[in-house]
Amino acid sequence: MSNQNSNKGNNNNNNFFNDNPLLAFAIFSIVVIIIFKSFVAEGDRDFSNFMGNPKIKRTEHVKYSDIKRYIKENRVSSVKITSSTIEAIDKSGTVRYVAGNVPAFDDKLIPLLEDNNITYEGRIGEGIVSQLISMLLPIFIFFAIWLFIAKKMSKGMGGILGAGKSDKLINSERPNVKFDDVQGVKEAKDEVVEIVDFLKYPERYIELGAKIPKGLLLVGPPGTGKTLLAKAVAGEAEVPFFSVSGSGFIEMFVGVGASRVRDLFEQAKRNAPSIVFIDEIDAIGKSRASGGQMGGNDEREQTLNQLLAEMDGFGTDTPVIVLAATNRPETLDAALLRAGRFDRQVLVDKPDYAGRLAILKVHSKDVKLDESVDLEVVAKQTAGLAGADLANIINESALLAGRANKKSIEQSDLLEAIERAFVGLEKKNRKVSDVEKRIVAYHESGHALMAELTKGATRVTKVSIIPRGLGALGYTLHLPDDEDRFLKQKHELLAEIDVLLGGRAAEEVFLGEISTGAGNDLDRATAILKDMISVYGMSDVAGLMVLSRTQSSFLGGGMVSNDYSEKMAEEIDAHIKNTLNERYTFVKDTLKEYRGAIEKMAQVLLDVEVIEGNLVQKIIKEYEEENNMSSRMAHI
Repeated sequence: MSNQNSNKGNNNNNNFFNDNPLLAFAIFSIVVIIIFKSFVAEGDRDFSNFMGNPKIKRTEHVKYSDIKRYIKENRVSSVKITSSTIEAIDKSGTVRYVAGNVPAFDDKLIPLLEDNNITYEGRIGEGIVSQLISMLLPIFIFFAIWLFIAKKMSKGMGGILGAGKSDKLINSERPNVKFDDVQGVKEAKDEVVEIVDFLKYPERYIELGAKIPKGLLLVGPPGTGKTLLAKAVAGEAEVPFFSVSGSGFIEMFVGVGASRVRDLFEQAKRNAPSIVFIDEIDAIGKSRASGGQMGGNDEREQTLNQLLAEMDGFGTDTPVIVLAATNRPETLDAALLRAGRFDRQVLVDKPDYAGRLAILKVHSKDVKLDESVDLEVVAKQTAGLAGADLANIINESALLAGRANKKSIEQSDLLEAIERAFVGLEKKNRKVSDVEKRIVAYHESGHALMAELTKGATRVTKVSIIPRGLGALGYTLHLPDDEDRFLKQKHELLAEIDVLLGGRAAEEVFLGEISTGAGNDLDRATAILKDMISVYGMSDVAGLMVLSRTQSSFLGGGMVSNDYSEKMAEEIDAHIKNTLNERYTFVKDTLKEYRGAIEKMAQVLLDVEVIEGNLVQKIIKEYEEENNMSSRMAHI
């Protein structure tokens, strides 16, 4: 370990001096001159050996004019002249010396010594060299330090001296990620296999005259593994991988982004075959037709133009593939997406059940799972989550198990991690009054009952009145227990609205007064109805006409302009209001019919705070049997 640390320290020192040669030379010069002067000066001031006379009694510092006076008075027996001192020994054994700003060679002093037959020793040539060094060294050190500070500032602040450099922005590596490490995106992997083959064996395609796509755009929601897939392509092909973020090209100085683009592609060409990966390319590749740019010399536009030119700059025989990732492909410029540039788009979507199961198995390799853990259950209950979310669930469950001092991760840890992903962190220490607990218990019971009785609704997995997340005092967890769904029918959307209204209706029916807890429920219910009218054509108000809503850059903020008439807007508002009132009346009647089940469910929640979905179903079933009711449960 000590050897490794020592080597690491040496490497750091070498890198420092390699990066700062001027400063290193200045330090070296200072050290050499200090040693030189110490040898010379100390040797000159070794008065015991002065001119071979060992009988030195004392020393005395005098003025330069005094030395001349002593010579004229015949009191000096010998003199020694150096670059910085004149030292004289008198006949009584006293050394008198002048140190500091004295001339190395004096036209008056030397003849005076010779006229009086006084022995002298001078180092005139050496003095001239020393004087030159003394004069030039401070100037050299000043410029070396100035360049050093300027270089550091340019690195840290993106200054003019280093603004165009991209060495620190471009991450160059040879990834060891393989396709087996990327799961849940089988179709996307199939699309990039031929890229790997081209990078490994480019001569096959060049001889046939085939043209491999220059650019491949990976499109998909955040966390689905776009960057990981790009690294896997480089890992399978065993080629260099040059990656940079789109925002890394943008700088406050005009022309810097274009310079960095050139630098990136020059490195890739020198190391071909290779892969260039630009993450979040929408940062520089936004459509120029959308407006919003102030002037024709926009830095982002210049960077985009340089990127377009570079992608046209290498032919089909250059084994350099450009990969890019974005979650907003609709914002990209058309010139970027044309054939010959990013002429192929690969969708990296959220995984289905089989994909989630494969991802969970990959991320659970390095953790210790209990034998009772069933990853299939976890995969079923995580519909809609991306690969990054699933990796976080595995890690979160490991942290929960470690916090509880368990030897392995249990199924309960995974389920708790899932709840954290969907509804947030449990707030056990939040103080909730008894009144609020009662309100939340009836509110969540209303949601749970409507979810179990309404056809098309998702069945209940858990009901809790323990606060979670940023503001939720309770929650009803609905997790799918069957295959993934990609479409929703009209009755399923209405069922979702009924479930959302169940909480507020329960407060009104059983407590006689409503609270602010239903605010988010009403907002979501209203949004569903608006989409049914304006997007899905599921109403008589607009029929099959799609009423798009466009963002206006001239209205400022988040204002939205509707491209339909005021009369149509009034009809939409009236339809939404009437539909919500109809569904709300239906929900209240249903809750009154199942009053006993709601009362029992709320009481159990107040006692134990958390109940599982099977207990909810048991309470409803028992109530129906006690009152000789035909079962309306939708999930039997």
